[in-house]
Amino acid sequence: MDLSPFWKPIINTLNEGVLIVDPRGTILALNAAAEAITGYRASELVGKNCRILECTGCTIYGRGSGAAWCQLFRDGAVQAKKCLIAHKARRSVCILKNATVLRDARGKIIGAVETLSDISEIVRQQEEILSLRRTLELDDHFFGIVGRSAPMQRLYELIRHVARSETPVLIHGESGTGKERVARAIHWASPREAKPFIKVNCAALNENLLESELFGHVRGAYTGAERNRIGRFEAAHGGSIFLDEIGDIPLSLQVKLLRVLEEKEVERVGDHTPVAVDVRVITATNRNLEERISRGLFREDLFFRINVFPILVPPLRERPEDIPILVRHFLAQQRLRNPPGGMGISAEAIRLLTAYSWPGNVRELRNAIDYALVLCPNGEIQPEHLPAKITSATCPCPPPRTHVPVSDRDRILQAMRQTGGNRTEAARLLGISRVTLWKRLKRLALDGEAR
Repeated sequence: MDLSPFWKPIINTLNEGVLIVDPRGTILALNAAAEAITGYRASELVGKNCRILECTGCTIYGRGSGAAWCQLFRDGAVQAKKCLIAHKARRSVCILKNATVLRDARGKIIGAVETLSDISEIVRQQEEILSLRRTLELDDHFFGIVGRSAPMQRLYELIRHVARSETPVLIHGESGTGKERVARAIHWASPREAKPFIKVNCAALNENLLESELFGHVRGAYTGAERNRIGRFEAAHGGSIFLDEIGDIPLSLQVKLLRVLEEKEVERVGDHTPVAVDVRVITATNRNLEERISRGLFREDLFFRINVFPILVPPLRERPEDIPILVRHFLAQQRLRNPPGGMGISAEAIRLLTAYSWPGNVRELRNAIDYALVLCPNGEIQPEHLPAKITSATCPCPPPRTHVPVSDRDRILQAMRQTGGNRTEAARLLGISRVTLWKRLKRLALDGEAR
């Protein structure tokens, strides 16, 4: 059956816009959906050059026809490309474009066909969700991380910068500082934010289970493997994988993990067929990996592979001004779970919380508030409602030697020691320039102590 007489009714039934052009980009035909997307009637576009649509996804050479006209004819096809085109009303329309070159029986290029899907509403909804997320976080929040102190502002700036790249990130920090929240913030602030974020706690599983968890397995790979199962790397395809407690991975698995990071392929346990994965790798540890390398417990090549961009999460004792903000945040969360409650906290209780050293960091602070709420479920938290270790403790912090906060001094010393006195790496870890670090070291007379 010859369907050629019916091609116009056929393409007019499609929801996607269809555009047909000749080898010089002259528009030959378009369907009703393309008219709706562009705002032009067919009679206004047919015979005109496709440049009238000002598509941002086109690379025009304009030096002849076919491959000399534009990149589409040179490459032969375009797959799922996000572009902006100009509507007749001079507003931009966000589209998803697919295109392919048309050839005759002898292989000569006779034109191209493009399909245009209007995704403006989807983009608008994504932007609205992102805006709403930021609005709900208020001024004291950054992608779920709470705090507005100077150390946290530096942390936010590092997250903004690294989120735009594909660089592997190693998050350092004490237990309870919120390393997972930092990892999620990097993912949410990145172009991968709509894709999966997969977390793996490397310290929670033994070697065999961890290998299967990371890379998957095939049926019969070991006792109990009754069916094929994809691993976390495959599940994170297109998104990010967060390997928490990376320092606890056994040496035998470190070799396999290094190969995955270098080759971007995984092999399921019991199988030798590689599976390609596109994953942004974020790791975290509260261990000293350099020390573990010296003891032969961690591979140096893996360390250099994951530690391309180190981020140090400041402990809570270095940002006491964030404690009232965190407390308000925890109380607000509790009010959402129990709306009738009128929970608050006294100024003296806040003073005691601010004076405490918080070895368990933000996690310990949350636990202290939860403890107080048990004793004071509907009223104002007073000092007597706080754990005894907080009310009986005095601030362990020594007075500052200069007008620079003690927290800055401790952070600089920690970074210098962590990098073996390498000022460039220490400045990168602190999120400041090398010149700024040099000035602070000189002002605080820390050169000798930092080595």
